[in-house]
Amino acid sequence: MSTPCGTLEFWKDVAAIASSVVTALGFVGGTITLCVGVLTYRRNSRAERAKWARQLFEKFYEADRYKKIRQKLDCGADDPAVAELVAQEGSGFTDYLNFFELVTFLARSEQLSRSDVLSLFKYYLDCLRQHPTVMKYVRDKSKGFEQLRDFLNETEPDSAP
Repeated sequence: MSTPCGTLEFWKDVAAIASSVVTALGFVGGTITLCVGVLTYRRNSRAERAKWARQLFEKFYEADRYKKIRQKLDCGADDPAVAELVAQEGSGFTDYLNFFELVTFLARSEQLSRSDVLSLFKYYLDCLRQHPTVMKYVRDKSKGFEQLRDFLNETEPDSAP
């Protein structure tokens, strides 16, 4: 007569239990790996968004490239200088709009968050919005500012005077 440890049935049960433990450990290990991967992705995404935001900030506020257009648009609605700026369709004006086209594209593709864009550029987006001639230009589909137009339509203007 054999002992219970020597029976085939006993060893089948041990193997089944061992298999279940290994499977459970594999599941836990896979879950931990997935969680670490998600956390790493989020950290890297935030770092990448911060990098984009810093570069755009520097390009817009610290470089002189957009300064003249910023100053021209930072005035009351219906300013004749703005109407002339739009009518001339100069490269400075279109480059300025293309900058915001890029910024709003980055927001739509989630490279930047909408709140990042508004935190950095809301005042100047509102400056665009306050000029009917500029908005007419941006809304003209032949000009190609779809991302900017959609973003301006989806966000609220600043209610301050």
